[in-house]
Amino acid sequence: MGSTSSAAREAARPATTGRRGAVVAALMLSMALAALDSTIVSTAVPQIVGDLGGFSVFSWLFSGYLLAVTVTLPVYGKLSDTFGRKPVLVVGSVVFLLGSLLCALAWNMEALIAFRVVQGLGGGALQGTVQTLAADLYPLKDRPKIQSKLSTVWAVSAVAGPGLGGALAAYADWRWIFLVNLPIGAVALWLIVRHLHEPERETVAHARVDWAGALAVFACGGVLLAALVQGGVAWPWLSAPSLALFGTGLALVAVVVLVERRAAEPIIPGWVWRRRTIAAVNLALGALGLLMVAPTVFLPTYAQGVLGLAPVAAGFVLSVWTLSWPISAALSQHVYRRIGFRNTAMLGIGAAALILFAFPFLPYPGQAWQPTLLMLLLGAALGLFQLPLIVGVQSTVGWAERGTTTASVLFCRQTGQTIGAALFGAVANGVLAARLGGASDLDSVTRALDSGSAPEATRRAIADAVHAVYLGASCAAALAFLVLLFLAPRKFPVLGD
Repeated sequence: MGSTSSAAREAARPATTGRRGAVVAALMLSMALAALDSTIVSTAVPQIVGDLGGFSVFSWLFSGYLLAVTVTLPVYGKLSDTFGRKPVLVVGSVVFLLGSLLCALAWNMEALIAFRVVQGLGGGALQGTVQTLAADLYPLKDRPKIQSKLSTVWAVSAVAGPGLGGALAAYADWRWIFLVNLPIGAVALWLIVRHLHEPERETVAHARVDWAGALAVFACGGVLLAALVQGGVAWPWLSAPSLALFGTGLALVAVVVLVERRAAEPIIPGWVWRRRTIAAVNLALGALGLLMVAPTVFLPTYAQGVLGLAPVAAGFVLSVWTLSWPISAALSQHVYRRIGFRNTAMLGIGAAALILFAFPFLPYPGQAWQPTLLMLLLGAALGLFQLPLIVGVQSTVGWAERGTTTASVLFCRQTGQTIGAALFGAVANGVLAARLGGASDLDSVTRALDSGSAPEATRRAIADAVHAVYLGASCAAALAFLVLLFLAPRKFPVLGD
């Protein structure tokens, strides 16, 4: 009874003290930095390449950052459970800002790519620790408020990123894309240092860091994600480099399992996958990352190539889901308090599957309001799906396991996006090649669209390719529904606040 009561008190006690409003402001600024940096570079690529050269490798500006963020999430999650959220967030913020400064000082493309990786090493700490602290700061009944705020910040920043990057590159200099992070990050860092105070923990003195496991996870994730990101782009899927990377990655998976089974405090503990609730949420949000590729990557091309919209208007068609997603997420608490976390998430992902499945049945060429309406509905459905799962799974663990749990969820979602980009890119390219006699792919189609119009055959090929991708995304949504139905418990084992 004594140990049970102690564990309950440990799980229930507040993890932070200080001025909560100031800490929340810091979290929102940190989230904005992480979201902006995922998209702000995209529209400045011509200026960057014109200044530094390196056109053949510029895609690693995005891939390198993505790889570093993804593979460090589990490491930072475990470290935050071991040493506390504040030191991990402070160190991550410093690394991110150092990477931003180095990016602004880059002298060639290779240096810029290396410094983007440094940024990603800090970005992993920002993404995972911010979400964990949000759960630490608020009891279960109030967590939808902070999560909806963070969702809004992420959505607005992600949509505003390309426009801001283009404006800075056109009217100032592309280096300001990275320099603008410094004042924002400095304010967030000061607020965290000044106002976030975590209680002393006895276990910190006896903590042991599984550095071997961290290195193995980093190497394994980096190799496998590099194979997925570059496969079918830099080299064919069945080429020697692709097979070598996948073979090395699978060998490193075995190394990770061996190292983690022997570690006293593993970076990826086995309970993450042995507990039904966490395993189900991980798989479901991995499917979410997979299906999100369809609208975020392929809808703008559809809007320009099939509907004939200008780039700004095409961006609006995509951005409308950032309006409905946070609103739906904020209102989801009224649903899951009545029918539970699992059933609410199933309702949201079931609706999302139907909406994605409806996309291929839009008339050709159609009107802009039709995909816009579907995106508005899709945002509402996904807000009803994601937030209950994140709030629910964070509420099933105590403070000492929350960082690891949150990081595993975000890791699976990021990995799903990487797999989705590779998978759906191959599907779209295959359909385009079949419709256009093998003479085109997505890149050449996009270049043709830059001229302002595309031939009728190309427009129909784009429509068919995007329809195939949306059908695949609807299958991913259906998979998430089935995972929740058969794997997740009907009632999440929520701990008391």
